[in-house]
Amino acid sequence: MRTVRIARPDDLDAFRRAARGLIAIGAAPETVSWQEGEEIALLFGDPVPDDAAAPPLSVPKRFHALAEPVICHRDPERFALLYTTLWQLEHGRRTLLQDPTHPLVRRLERMAGAVDRDEHRMTAFLRFRRIESDGAERFVAWFEPEHHILRRAAPFFIGRFAAMRWSILTPDGSLHWDAGTLDIGAGMRRDDAPDEDALEEAWRRYYAATFNPARANPAMMRAEMPKRYWRNLPEAVLIPELLDGAPARTRAMIAASAEAPRKAIPAPGPHEPGPAGTLAGLASDIAACRRCPLHGPATQPVLGEGPPDAPVVFVGEQPGDQEDLAGRVFVGPAGQLLDRALAEAGIDRARIYVTNAVKHFKYQVRGKRRIHQRPDSGEVEACRWWVERELALLRPRLAVALGATAARALSGHTGSLSALRGRPLRFRDDLPGLVTIHPSYLLRLPDEIAREVEHRRFVAELSQAAALVPEIRRG
Repeated sequence: MRTVRIARPDDLDAFRRAARGLIAIGAAPETVSWQEGEEIALLFGDPVPDDAAAPPLSVPKRFHALAEPVICHRDPERFALLYTTLWQLEHGRRTLLQDPTHPLVRRLERMAGAVDRDEHRMTAFLRFRRIESDGAERFVAWFEPEHHILRRAAPFFIGRFAAMRWSILTPDGSLHWDAGTLDIGAGMRRDDAPDEDALEEAWRRYYAATFNPARANPAMMRAEMPKRYWRNLPEAVLIPELLDGAPARTRAMIAASAEAPRKAIPAPGPHEPGPAGTLAGLASDIAACRRCPLHGPATQPVLGEGPPDAPVVFVGEQPGDQEDLAGRVFVGPAGQLLDRALAEAGIDRARIYVTNAVKHFKYQVRGKRRIHQRPDSGEVEACRWWVERELALLRPRLAVALGATAARALSGHTGSLSALRGRPLRFRDDLPGLVTIHPSYLLRLPDEIAREVEHRRFVAELSQAAALVPEIRRG
């Protein structure tokens, strides 16, 4: 048995060096013991070979994408799990990571998701407090991460607060930024951080003014913002009172609304996976998806909405800016156009299922705006796996592709949309289908007359779906 000690718990480079040397000498996973902590003299076991003469490993990019967050997880088995994965990849199972149902892959995916959520919580719930240090202004924050994410989160804070002098204190270590230099120090105590500053009352007033009662979800808040973080949030003292008043404020908002909000299939929280073989279970799996890089910058995956026995599925391209923030499909300008066209075509939105070919928002930042970017073929192909499982659970009688990206995901067709538009055809698995434009196309037309002509054609093509499946017609 060989024992490997990784001195720093999130040191991916040290793991890579050790793994390369071990694989070079044929050390099977069951013959290696992985431990954390500083190097010590080993009383038992063979030494770990130097990796200097070991040949480089050729592993899929997917492994690197998983290893980077997994190495930050607190699970003491993470090194052994990663090494087992490397071993299998090097010994004939090159497609292992393409099978998200494999127990090893599922565990790594869940660990990666937990680390990503912890980093998101750090960027969302960390609060700086202003102090005077050596006659200069400095901002200090306290945070208690679940995993070893301090170094991983550092670039975010450097980029966001580059001109400030700040410190982030945690039990595991500390970051100190002096507007140009980053120092990493030892772990600290909660008492080492300031309790309050003069800016917090203004922040509490702002939080209370922007609180949306219609989106208040105490269960989700507890899942996304556990109690351990509350004592470090200035606004936490307001939350009980705001939640108590949310039902009354929500009823007032609904009464003033012309149309009641549509129901979405709820996405389970990170600790409440849905049952396997259901849309809720699929939502749990999609929430942990790392099949392409889009999960990183997106706020959240946006899942489909509609009854689980819907006879017709409408598939769009991807979430937009508003969908990404709200976590709901087709609620932005394109969604409003779709609702109008469906009504004009005599289709009841409550009787259909609406989803997207890609589940995360792809965008580029321009100033303060996030500008939509079309998903590339690799991203569409990575997400097609999820769309196929949605369709397998829904078992619709007809699918309608809204735009070229959806048509590609459903049919594999990469040519012009005009070659498919408006005529019945067959998608993969012999599923009857129709292809039309994405409603966002209408928003991009500068000429009002052309926009009206295309809108009427769009409504006519939607009407074909109602003619083929009359059950979706409005009562």
